[in-house]
Amino acid sequence: MSSSLRIVQPGLMTTVQDLGRRGYQRLGVAVGGALDPVSLRAANALVGNVPGTGALEVLYAGPSFVVEADSVQLACVGADTSIEVLADERATTGTRVAGMRSFRVQRGQVVRIGTLSNTSVLYIAVEGGFALDPVFGSVSTYARGGLGGLNGRALAAGDTLPLVIDAPSDRSECRLHDFNLARPARFRAVLGPQDMFFTERAKRELFESEYTVKVESDRMALQLSGARLEHAGGFDIISDGIAMGSIQVPGHGQPIVLMADRQTTGGYPKIATIISADLPALGRARIGDKIAFEAVSLEEAQELRREHLRELERIPECVVPLTRSFDELSEFLFRSNLISGAVNAHGSQAIE
Repeated sequence: MSSSLRIVQPGLMTTVQDLGRRGYQRLGVAVGGALDPVSLRAANALVGNVPGTGALEVLYAGPSFVVEADSVQLACVGADTSIEVLADERATTGTRVAGMRSFRVQRGQVVRIGTLSNTSVLYIAVEGGFALDPVFGSVSTYARGGLGGLNGRALAAGDTLPLVIDAPSDRSECRLHDFNLARPARFRAVLGPQDMFFTERAKRELFESEYTVKVESDRMALQLSGARLEHAGGFDIISDGIAMGSIQVPGHGQPIVLMADRQTTGGYPKIATIISADLPALGRARIGDKIAFEAVSLEEAQELRREHLRELERIPECVVPLTRSFDELSEFLFRSNLISGAVNAHGSQAIE
């Protein structure tokens, strides 16, 4: 019997994402991949996967799915949300599970993810990953081009995601310790590559103003509303390559930050580029968030990149054995019919 996850409700936009398909932009193939590769890596570390294993990327509102395997080991990393494990599809309430940890789910049980808060994105990793055919070396979903993932699109009710392994290993459940997803006070950026197409006032405005993430934002780009950036002699250039984090400014003068599903080339001038170390945090930005920018030199950006890479290498060191809190342990014993109630001697009342 093949093992899988069957989608009951897909959430607002749930897709399979890994670290993207690099090296094909010359063919017009977008890089794609996780908006927040730091959280993706951490979720994979919790279930023992290699960092770039494909996982579910959830935007704003989570899915629910049925486990059609003897058991699976999952981990959720990213936004704060409710995570429930229900006994079956008929159940209306279940056992709450904390984020930033791994947990096991048995055949027939349902995992239900709620609305995301504090950030826009959550990753759900499963031990072993999904048995999907890579396209250009990646299982990432690029919905605009119909590539990767499951049939090149966001998940829908009734979809079945095949799993690589039929049963998880006997590894103990884990949690993340000393793992930081805080965003910088200002997103750091290097001027260029076409800052000469903007007035000096526009360059000052970019770094002195506050911008709001507009509702039109998606995986392709964060569209911002705020101070208008004035061009110096036109806003059309010969199309050239687009890097993630490029801040392009069309004729309306409002900045657009290009993200994971960006186009491969573009013909609007780019006033600045977000440094790579800050891109994962920017990928977690929500509609309505206020963001601001800070100018750094290329040398500073390179040093921050090196530090960011060192932090990525330390993610496995943040994975530690799970120690259940008093409330979690008492609830587990209560639901297992092993106790009738418990009281915390330190003053926190548990269940009765």
